[in-house]
Amino acid sequence: MKAPSGRYLPLIVAIFVLVLDFASKSFTHHYLPLMRVNWLWYPYGGIGVFKDFFGIEFSISHHINKGAAWGLLSDFQIPLVYARIALIGVLMVYALWWNTHREWRIPLALIISGAIGNVIDYYLYGHVIDMLHFILWGYDFPVFNIADSAIFLGVASILILSFTGQKSPSKLKKISK
Repeated sequence: MKAPSGRYLPLIVAIFVLVLDFASKSFTHHYLPLMRVNWLWYPYGGIGVFKDFFGIEFSISHHINKGAAWGLLSDFQIPLVYARIALIGVLMVYALWWNTHREWRIPLALIISGAIGNVIDYYLYGHVIDMLHFILWGYDFPVFNIADSAIFLGVASILILSFTGQKSPSKLKKISK
């Protein structure tokens, strides 16, 4: 029996990200109170994971985000959700039919699944649920979620792969002719 190829790995990664994102947001929505400004002490109404680990604090706190990254465009929720859906469509078409970089398949799956996770939030809760709260050496980093992390990792991976100088198979064929 042949071992399965890496053909389905991006799909498996995308499903894993969506399930983990959905489960973490559902837990946060149902079991943690909303993070409020008047909670000045760790863990800010959430679950403390660690405090003062080389100056870093981390807690799981319930925070809502009606905009894009860092709450940008929160007054434009409907156009923002349409823009997200359009971006998901464009990325899926690119990933399935035009992408010639095999090494970009998993990063694209991360970006697409993260975007889908945040769109699902809009339809389930009316906003995006964020829960990962870091304070880095006194700086209160914006609260984020698993979907946001997947999007960041996917974009960062594509940027790194773009600058490593590796050529896609179709470009290598053109060079060798």
